[in-house]
Amino acid sequence: MGMPANDDINRRIEAVWRIEAPRLIASLARVLHDVGLAEEMAQDALVAAMETWPTRGVPDRPGAWLLTTARRRAIDYLRHEALQARKHEQLGHETALLQRTDDDEMERDDESGDNLLRLIFTACHPVLPTDARVALALRVLGGLSTPEIARAFLVAEATVAQRIVRAKRTLADKRIPFEVPAGAELAPRLASVLGVIYLIFNEGYAATAGRDWMRPELCEQALRLGRVLAALVPREAEVHGLLALMELQASRFAARIDSRGEPVLLADQDRARWDKARIRRGLEALAQAAALGGADGPYALQAALAACHARAERYADTDWKCIAALYARLAQVAPSPVVQLNRAVAVAMVGGPQAALDLLDRLADEPRLAQYHLLPSVRGDLLRKLGRLDEARACLERAAHLAGNDRERELLRRRALACTHHPGA
Repeated sequence: MGMPANDDINRRIEAVWRIEAPRLIASLARVLHDVGLAEEMAQDALVAAMETWPTRGVPDRPGAWLLTTARRRAIDYLRHEALQARKHEQLGHETALLQRTDDDEMERDDESGDNLLRLIFTACHPVLPTDARVALALRVLGGLSTPEIARAFLVAEATVAQRIVRAKRTLADKRIPFEVPAGAELAPRLASVLGVIYLIFNEGYAATAGRDWMRPELCEQALRLGRVLAALVPREAEVHGLLALMELQASRFAARIDSRGEPVLLADQDRARWDKARIRRGLEALAQAAALGGADGPYALQAALAACHARAERYADTDWKCIAALYARLAQVAPSPVVQLNRAVAVAMVGGPQAALDLLDRLADEPRLAQYHLLPSVRGDLLRKLGRLDEARACLERAAHLAGNDRERELLRRRALACTHHPGA
């Protein structure tokens, strides 16, 4: 029986890398105290696998093979650095740690999750700009290559590469400790981690630019990170709240676009195509968040909103009073103009379009919404329902002008045109 074709081997290497890269980098970073250097050693191991495995076959324990290879690279590096700096005592301690390559030690690392948790908090450290946190997280935690990240966010590869390099340099220059924050530091640092994961998910769920309405691969990366985090810190309610929100939102994937890739709005979606398994997992995670006392957390409240939609068999069955009440609560817990905008949509379903327009009038001068396309989009829909078609069309045209995503822009233009051809609410 011959060896598998190189394409098959390369696919297997890629799959192994996606799974093992975070633990590999985390294990190295614990000793090297440098995420950038740890990732470099891990990449060296990946290159070695791509050179060796096509001829020798994939080892029985590919993760252990990669770890052993990366640690050998790290030992060589440390020896070189120690000779340069004459720090032989430091070399002895770090080399001893790196030389523990037996399978039992690796399994203990994996079971505790301490290294991986440290890596998550380090990659998402607030000292980094948000776009750098996202790029570094996808690189070291998601195992994505620079071209893959660039394609996902529709930016130049050079831009992504620069963000990652600067992020690693910043972490090293500022001597950010490779550790899980404790005490009063935990909450804000955890909020940063959750924010990065949700930003990744949102960019996949409703792409801000480009031709595709969704990028499900980004959502899947965010969900994977969310599940890992929930397993590592199972007593943190908001982690379960975010996981619940992502699972419930992701349950609609198959119904959110038609056969041509065009957006399908919530009211028009075929709910039979919603993923029941994802809904079940989302509701379970939401219950877990509540059991931990986190029902009022911002992510848990948003998940509760998504659950209202998930529980309604038809759009007409939606409990809009509950949704309006949840948005009112969310506006208290995490006030923002976007929350108020979403609340206006729910108020329109309960109290009519004029009541919602009154709410929107209070947001007219909000600078954070000045270039936000959904403000004129929502206003246009409300005006259309009131029969004020010329005003509605102008708002929807304005929304189309502001929209960055091609599919969404086309949808808004069609809705603007419909105000001309279909008078009346």
